[in-house]
Amino acid sequence: MLVILGFAMIAVFMVLIMTKKLTPVLALIIVPTVFGLFAGAGLGIGDMVMDSMKSMTSTAALLMFAIIYFGLMINVGLFDPLVKFILRKLGNDPAKVVLGTAILAAAVSLDGDGSTTFILTTAAMLPVYLRLKMSPVVLTCVAGLANGTMNILPWGGPTARAATALKIDVNDVFVPMIPSLVAGLVVVFAFAWLLGLQERNRLRATAPEIWGVPETAAGFDGMSDGGASAGGTGGTGAGTGRGRQGNPGGAAPAVDGSPAGSSVAVLDRADTLIEDSGAGLTDTALDPNRSTLRPKLFWFNLALTVAVMVVLVANIIPLPFVFMVGAAVALLVNFPKVKDQGAQLIAHAPSIVAVVSMVMAAAVLTGVLKGTGMVEAMSAWLVQIIPSSMGPFMAVITGILSIPMTFFMSNDAFYFGVLPVLSETAAHYGVGAADMARASITGQPFHLQSPLVPAILLLVSLAKVDLGDHHKKVLWRTAVISLVMLGVGLLTGAIGIG
Repeated sequence: MLVILGFAMIAVFMVLIMTKKLTPVLALIIVPTVFGLFAGAGLGIGDMVMDSMKSMTSTAALLMFAIIYFGLMINVGLFDPLVKFILRKLGNDPAKVVLGTAILAAAVSLDGDGSTTFILTTAAMLPVYLRLKMSPVVLTCVAGLANGTMNILPWGGPTARAATALKIDVNDVFVPMIPSLVAGLVVVFAFAWLLGLQERNRLRATAPEIWGVPETAAGFDGMSDGGASAGGTGGTGAGTGRGRQGNPGGAAPAVDGSPAGSSVAVLDRADTLIEDSGAGLTDTALDPNRSTLRPKLFWFNLALTVAVMVVLVANIIPLPFVFMVGAAVALLVNFPKVKDQGAQLIAHAPSIVAVVSMVMAAAVLTGVLKGTGMVEAMSAWLVQIIPSSMGPFMAVITGILSIPMTFFMSNDAFYFGVLPVLSETAAHYGVGAADMARASITGQPFHLQSPLVPAILLLVSLAKVDLGDHHKKVLWRTAVISLVMLGVGLLTGAIGIG
């Protein structure tokens, strides 16, 4: 009964948030409560939730003050030069922007911390997406793909957990999986490029007045202006400055003198239209005249941010306290007046409420899963249903199981509760512990998208993206990446068959 209730609870939760029948916060509270009562939790369900919530308070504090800190840094203009640099290097081509997002997220993921990766990636790239009228869901998808794939690094957590649980050296687990990691990143970059191409085509179709690129163009930037413009017969393109029909030989110059078909001209037109209409900007994040800019404090803010990142990576002080102090110092220096400090805190309140409430609500799901014994019952059932004839393939089975199981339970529950049981069973069929550990980490790209992972809640909150929309775009892609990593592990011999 617990097995049925456990899987049913998870299925109902996923359906409700992906069909947008309930917000994730409400689904995280209501669904586990109902199923927990059916499981016989009774009045004890409150204690289950409170015990789970105690372990999440530090995470909630970390996310709260991280949002304040980086939101403040965006407001004062710390990231404006970075955004301009990215635009110069990537141009206005959505395909290049999305690929650049994947590369940036993968590079920052080297520190092993998902929250840091998503904070920096969103801070750098979200203004670019908004400026070019691209979908923020693409940003969260690509960042999630890259960070999830990089999460098998030894210092990321799962690999160390697997090695510890099975009492083997962490290098014996990770080093043979490097080809799988490389293959996973290749797939991530391929997905990013394809998503970028989709955005390019969508913008052509939905915003021709901004991009001014004809449907017949062979590419997005620097195309010839010989085709008909979007403005109508015999007229100029609709505010785009492109050549007139009947003038296939040359394009009319842009207002600033740049060739009308150049990426610079297109981007200038896009910027002008966006700024004129007020569309594509969030909280005036890109307004060069915003009152919160502090250009004279740029170097101080940069030094403070670097110091925060160094302390964060060094992990010598609890991370919530690092961001508490960082946010306090940043507020005090940039906004000395008490009134302005209060205004800044209020400005970030919507994002804080969204992410912290979701973290607290997730405690209901994890508390019910653990307190009612659903997690243990589901794990034991999965182990029991594996037929003996499949014994030699236990590593492959473990890799496949790691995809959904690490999504619906914490890494600790899977690696310390489920993996040892699976490994002990596999040993009877000649499958080594190292093979089992390597296979078990291939599900991490999928795991990182779980609503039980605070970092992903931070990502969708910062990007103002619905979690259900994020899941629709990211889940099947992460499943593909996990299976590719598992397949490469089998081909290279990192994951063996008994």
